[in-house]
Amino acid sequence: MILASFFAALAQLGDVRFRSVLLKGLALTVGVFVAIYVAFVWLVGWLVGDSVTLPWIGQITWVDTAISWGAVPLMLLLSVVLMVPVASAITSFFLDEVAQAVEDRHYPALGPGRNVPWTEELRDSAAFLGVLILANLVALVLYLMFAPFAPFIFWGLNGFLLGREYFTLAAIRRVGRAEATRLRRRHLGTIWIAGVLMALPLTIPLVNLLIPILGAATFTHLFHRLQGQRPAG
Repeated sequence: MILASFFAALAQLGDVRFRSVLLKGLALTVGVFVAIYVAFVWLVGWLVGDSVTLPWIGQITWVDTAISWGAVPLMLLLSVVLMVPVASAITSFFLDEVAQAVEDRHYPALGPGRNVPWTEELRDSAAFLGVLILANLVALVLYLMFAPFAPFIFWGLNGFLLGREYFTLAAIRRVGRAEATRLRRRHLGTIWIAGVLMALPLTIPLVNLLIPILGAATFTHLFHRLQGQRPAG
């Protein structure tokens, strides 16, 4: 069931609506990181100023420039750790389009899904972003403490979080939040394993940016299969 859902989603990656969601998500993600960089440089420059005076040394006038250049490697490091979680959370705001594209092709008899209010989507996306970032930052400590098991911690943690998010997104469109929560708890093991399948490619550059879309499509199939429905084609 899990692999069938995954391969059905993989076969639809060329869908124009999938590409549209990917491009919108990437554009917003890059915009967020640029905004953070600009805000950081401005804040530090405002606090420190263009120059500082140190005892025994005198006035140093290149502080602002040094901070600006020093922020570049810092942002590159943060992007390696946080790019995928941030991209996943931002792209999740558009994943309803992916789920609908899957249903239009494979479950046409269902018709349009429930329209989730944009305020609810924004709240869920922000919550998902916060949990992903916090969990992955905390996990950095675990990676150092249990280095031989770091990949398994990474896959297990992100598999759980991704499975939870994407199954809820697929289910809430059809059965509402309360029933989606009940179904998620009922099928926790299956959802977690499917989430781990999504987490495995997260360590592969560029491929990992496809995970939000592939995950939403996979879990849309998985939700319907758990409900006893089979794709039309």
